[in-house]
Amino acid sequence: MNPSEEEVEQIRERIALLKVEHRDLDTAIGSLQQQPYVDPMQMRRMKKRKLLLKDMIHKLESMLIPDMPA
Repeated sequence: MNPSEEEVEQIRERIALLKVEHRDLDTAIGSLQQQPYVDPMQMRRMKKRKLLLKDMIHKLESMLIPDMPA
């Protein structure tokens, strides 16, 4: 079942927000790595969150691909 136009717009907005959060995390991770001491637990949590965001983005993007008729 293909999403309605309204649903497509909501999905696109959600993707945009997730991409901003992903980019912000990437920047924060890069900054942390420049510090002389890095809390390994904090770094691990941030990287895990970044991967989760990437997976969520891919899942939402796949929802925008129209179903092919059988």
